[in-house]
Amino acid sequence: QVQLVESGGGLVQAGGSLRLSCAASGRTLSVYAMGWFRQAPGKEREFVAAISWSGSTTKYADSVKGRFTISRANAKNTVYLEMNSLKPEDTAVYHCARTSIVTMTPDLEVWGQGTLVTVSS
Repeated sequence: QVQLVESGGGLVQAGGSLRLSCAASGRTLSVYAMGWFRQAPGKEREFVAAISWSGSTTKYADSVKGRFTISRANAKNTVYLEMNSLKPEDTAVYHCARTSIVTMTPDLEVWGQGTLVTVSS
């Protein structure tokens, strides 16, 4: 059974940057597309970004396009989310998951504990 551990969240001022990491253990994720999702207080979970298994294809939610970059290091079984020009509305708990690059939805309901990103204005 795969386990996912997200890290890198924290408190940052608007306009700042953070880099999130998602480390997988228990099973390799190098042959799967992966994605980041977020859930703000009182809101539904939403798609943020996805990356194909090779890294050649990436997709982003319109709200983060141009500010966030998803990448992966298959040798480390790790996926990253570089977040720049952060806005207060980016405040949420961020999770990674195995993801369909076509539908941009999770295709395996295995979730880590998430990492909290708080952006102050």
